Amino acid sequence: MTGLPGFDVLLSRLAEHRELCVADLSRLSSVPEDELRAVLDGAAPGPSLLRRLAPVFHLEAEDLFVIADVALPLEMTPLDPHAGTIVARLAWHAAQLPQDQRDRLRRIAQSLPQERRIKPPPLEPRAYLQYPPGPGGLLVRLLANRNLGWSAAAKTFLPLTGRYWDAATYGQVGRGLIELTPDLLADYAIVLGIRASDLAALTGVELRDGTTSPTETVIDVTALIWDARRLTRDQVQHLSDAARDMHGARGYS
Repeated sequence: MTGLPGFDVLLSRLAEHRELCVADLSRLSSVPEDELRAVLDGAAPGPSLLRRLAPVFHLEAEDLFVIADVALPLEMTPLDPHAGTIVARLAWHAAQLPQDQRDRLRRIAQSLPQERRIKPPPLEPRAYLQYPPGPGGLLVRLLANRNLGWSAAAKTFLPLTGRYWDAATYGQVGRGLIELTPDLLADYAIVLGIRASDLAALTGVELRDGTTSPTETVIDVTALIWDARRLTRDQVQHLSDAARDMHGARGYS
């Protein structure tokens, strides 16, 4: 699988896909045109530019940092890296709920207090979690931005897409050892809550005609997954327990 272009090319692809010229980007983001042109010519994007550009493309700022391969500031990282497996459980239960109960669950999530961040000691990333530059690596890093590692991702894809691959498959996608097919890309788009056409523009993978749009249930669950980024493992467990109790599930405890 080929590598991923630099952010200058990726930004150009996103802008072209959205039919936005530099003047449009500048007007919508309040970033000066000369600053945008510099980035499109290969200059490294700054955090302020990425934060202001993200809403233009209907992306979370944290995701645009990942797309630009810019390290996330501490305050933009998921709060508790140990919450990932519980996030998958939360997603499974939430996907079984009707609209009103999903709304209630999100209100609970948003009402939970933000715990104080403690800067962890620097750790060398594990070798198996380091991915070469490429479309698959980008998608797996975007999953990690939602606190979804390989195993948690596999358990989240099932209720949201109806398909399941074992956890190692996601690692192989990240390493470029498994082809990123149009169907697989569409599944990633569903779980990430990012438009499939935007991911197609970024990765260069052409979608099939008739690629389905996410359902309201999926949109709500992916928003809940994003809400959970700011929560501790115990808080996510509280949410998961609440979702389980709402529909009386016994299949995933």
